[in-house]
Amino acid sequence: MANVTQEKIMAEITREQVEEAIKRYIEPHLETDLVTAKSVKDVAIDNGKVTVDVVLGFPAKGVHGAIADAVKSAVESIDGVSDCDVRIDTKVVAHSVQKSLKPIDNVKNIIAVASGKGGVGKSTTAVNLALALSTEGARVGILDADIYGPSQPRMLGISGQPESKDGKSLEPMTSYELQAMSIGFLIDEETPMIWRGPMVTQALEQLLNDTNWDELDYLVIDLPPGTGDTQLTLAQKVPVSGAIVVTTPQDIALLDARKGFKMFEKVEVPVLGIVENMSIHICSQCGHEEHIFGEGGGRRMAEQYGVNFLGALPLETRIREETDSGKPTVVAEPDARPSQIYREIARKAAAKLSRQAKSYASKFPNIVIQNN
Repeated sequence: MANVTQEKIMAEITREQVEEAIKRYIEPHLETDLVTAKSVKDVAIDNGKVTVDVVLGFPAKGVHGAIADAVKSAVESIDGVSDCDVRIDTKVVAHSVQKSLKPIDNVKNIIAVASGKGGVGKSTTAVNLALALSTEGARVGILDADIYGPSQPRMLGISGQPESKDGKSLEPMTSYELQAMSIGFLIDEETPMIWRGPMVTQALEQLLNDTNWDELDYLVIDLPPGTGDTQLTLAQKVPVSGAIVVTTPQDIALLDARKGFKMFEKVEVPVLGIVENMSIHICSQCGHEEHIFGEGGGRRMAEQYGVNFLGALPLETRIREETDSGKPTVVAEPDARPSQIYREIARKAAAKLSRQAKSYASKFPNIVIQNN
């Protein structure tokens, strides 16, 4: 009789029950449950054994195990479920950009990393976030949009010039599985770029559009500081899916960061969140912690504008040393605390982007008029 009752309980397990159980788990990066986020793609039930297929819209290799354990625990709490197998995969799709633009070929999403002023560690943050996205399982590139002061070649330890197979386009340089392009690859490191605004914006467009990017999930653009010609070109001509604003807790940095935020707001580029760099100084000798640039400014700015606070990074000597030596922290010390913070910021930003409207530009047919 007990066996019959058990078989009846097993037979009555439904997909709806499984999904209701999964809904009790709020995935921290998505800030919602996996069912509502449409990440649960299939549920198979066989005599008390349940198999759940989860497809995330953002790269998250570092937390696949935690997500699988949470889903498994939730499903196995259902009466009659004897075992639950959770399979997790990732599929990054293109998301909507400014209304007048469409995504460029071979690049699903462009993420701009910006700051209102220089000296806040934006380029260091940009390269480590790009490497973090790659480490989490995405195909990633980085475009150094600072024509006057390109820094990515040195940060990535790349020397030499890019190839051009057809004399018209450039092949991206590669470092740590990251595709990269910068004006710094085309000129001597000590040669100043004495160009006016129109030449700078034209160079940016060429570096973006004339590079043969190879099937990227994300292209991170390291913007120069400010809200001038380069930023305006990016807003008007470059299809950006989202932006990340980097600041320090210092009031003067936050003033300029707000200008950067407002610029993206005006041109209808969603801000994925705020990163607070140099949040706290940790003495390398005694371990004493001190907020030398102020405390909590980035978080307060995020709360003020209703956007995500993606994370706070410490002011540490090794981050500067590793980046200057051409091996950024995420690859130099993958298990170190700063690397884990960069990866968490990358997951949060990509998860935020994954919940935005998708782009269907690639599905629209091209209309060709022929004279017969």
